[in-house]
Amino acid sequence: MPLVTEEHEEFRRAVRRFTEEEIVPIASELDAKKAEIPMEIIQKMAEQGYFGVLFQEEYGGLGLDNITMAIVAEELSKGWLSVGSVMTRGIIMGTLLEAHGTEEQKKKYLPGLAIGQILPAAAFTEPDAGSDSASMRLKATKTDGGYLLNGAKAWCTFANRANCLIVLARTDPDASKRHKGLSIFFVDKESGEKIDHPNIKGEPIPTVGYHGMKSYNLAFEDTFVPEENLLSGAENKGFYQLMASYEVARLQTAARAVGVAQAAFDFSLQYSKEREQFGKPICEHQAIRMKLSEMAVELEASRQLVYYAASMKDSGKRCDLEAGMAKVKAAKAVEFITREAMQILGGYGYSKEFPVERYWRDGRVISIFEGTSEIQHEIIAKSILNK
Repeated sequence: MPLVTEEHEEFRRAVRRFTEEEIVPIASELDAKKAEIPMEIIQKMAEQGYFGVLFQEEYGGLGLDNITMAIVAEELSKGWLSVGSVMTRGIIMGTLLEAHGTEEQKKKYLPGLAIGQILPAAAFTEPDAGSDSASMRLKATKTDGGYLLNGAKAWCTFANRANCLIVLARTDPDASKRHKGLSIFFVDKESGEKIDHPNIKGEPIPTVGYHGMKSYNLAFEDTFVPEENLLSGAENKGFYQLMASYEVARLQTAARAVGVAQAAFDFSLQYSKEREQFGKPICEHQAIRMKLSEMAVELEASRQLVYYAASMKDSGKRCDLEAGMAKVKAAKAVEFITREAMQILGGYGYSKEFPVERYWRDGRVISIFEGTSEIQHEIIAKSILNK
């Protein structure tokens, strides 16, 4: 039985039409201006149901599977990585809530997440703690009716537009307890072009690509969070809750890489058919044919690994190994494919006249965010050694 059914392909065709009509015409222009995704696009995504693909129907979602989620991420990212990434934070928050949230938390947040009314951002990384999640230092101190958050977070993407921050904080001041002393909080805030919260300050971080979503350094100063916004209502479980949710986030990230790689491959393939050198299209030269062949192999291998990992998750099994493999493979593939696409275009590949340089800049971040490739290799090695 094939992993990808006709129903999946029908959904893909619908997302592809949306991408070609709404995203492709504006992506390069907005990227060149380092402009964020227009809110009208996000609203149109919400109307298509993309934010609720994985969520249960009782909360307003579509109740579909992880393969469908991967297809949506792939097709949107093919138009512009930033657009395919808007879903990521909602997936993280939604999976956290479905697995660990109280009934009140589910009712408060899940319907809004499913229809794109609640747009979250993940505040996990800190200036001195990225891959080492257990060494987080931002403190959550108990106070009347809730907690006060104090400390810094880094690389909080979409923090300005988000109306809820998912914050990993230390509730046990004993730093020696590391991962056993962390909790997850939902910090409600206003959405805007800048950080709009009286007790949270933030500045955007300049980046070489991925311009459709700004990443922020944040400072929390006595930021009050009501106790009902502590995930599951229990302290010191945040690390374990977060690690389980990363499976789906990494699947979605790998699918985004496949989308960017597909866009680069498609563009360079068409260019090779039209560009002539030495009296014939360059696709008839062996050097270019070898490039196209190897790009195609890497692309399809990455895609199939993503779908296999998604099918594992859909079967109810743990897929941290398979999701880690998919992310490592897709991250490596998108760097290779976007580089080779630039090489096929020659000087034009380095020019902003064509979108290939955007694919190259955007694709480079995949091996860094949602767990670096080095961390994924640690997960993979630990799994195969334990087996």
